Amino acid sequence: MTEGWVGDGGGREFERVLDALRTRLTDGTYEVGNRLPPQRELAEHFSVSRDTVQRVLKALAGEGWIESRQGSGTRVIKTQRIQSPTADAARVGRAVTLGRLINQAFEQREVTLDVYTLTSESLNAHVKLQAERIRAREIAPQRIALRMLLPSETLELPYPRAKDPAYSEVMRQRLLDITRLHTASLRGALRELRTEGLVPTVDIEVRHAPLTPTFKLYLFNGAEVLHGPYEVLERRIELENGEEIEALDVLGFGATLTHYVKDDDANSQGSVSVASMQSWFDSVWNLLAE
Repeated sequence: MTEGWVGDGGGREFERVLDALRTRLTDGTYEVGNRLPPQRELAEHFSVSRDTVQRVLKALAGEGWIESRQGSGTRVIKTQRIQSPTADAARVGRAVTLGRLINQAFEQREVTLDVYTLTSESLNAHVKLQAERIRAREIAPQRIALRMLLPSETLELPYPRAKDPAYSEVMRQRLLDITRLHTASLRGALRELRTEGLVPTVDIEVRHAPLTPTFKLYLFNGAEVLHGPYEVLERRIELENGEEIEALDVLGFGATLTHYVKDDDANSQGSVSVASMQSWFDSVWNLLAE
């Protein structure tokens, strides 16, 4: 799933390619029915081995994104679904995607982003793309403020969890490693923008709450919300030593999200939803998290 969880020592490259393809599957680059480029082309594009590409495709197939058939290539069978009952379709474009909403948020002079999530994995992938846009001078935010709520590291979570209790501690440590890895990467990506003088002000704060995340929440610039429940599923997970085990897990990239937009009417569905979610986040942040 991420660095350190493949057996051939190519964890960093595996993670990089997996994050990139997951992002393309959720931002509309690859739509349902599309075929992914051939393995050789993907290997050349990402400058990795065919073996790494095969492992990535196996992981994506296990998560339900793609299916491969001999002689017909690899086809996309799922993308991230986002419902947008209050958004202006003309404003957000042909389809609402997490990638597009994060793009729009980072195009503002001041970017405020509040996130509640099980891990920082999907957010890390999208923020890295924004860092690339900033370095390419496509966008120029002057302030980025990120607050992220994660579950307490001492909390016993119901997922991800091995079906065999003998692997309980292994799975707990695996989740901690994944979360710490992506949180450190996210911090580093944003702090480098400040160090390089590309974004004058960067504020990053991470707190942990004694809650099991049953949903994912993004609050953009106090004006838009993405909210959606995690779906629990059974899947095989590859451990650091190459062993595969059956586990209960949730997929952050695959969560179905609902998009709400604040407008001039304080009583509209969008305005009430944004205000309610912001109040919930602030209450947990201030009273429960540490």
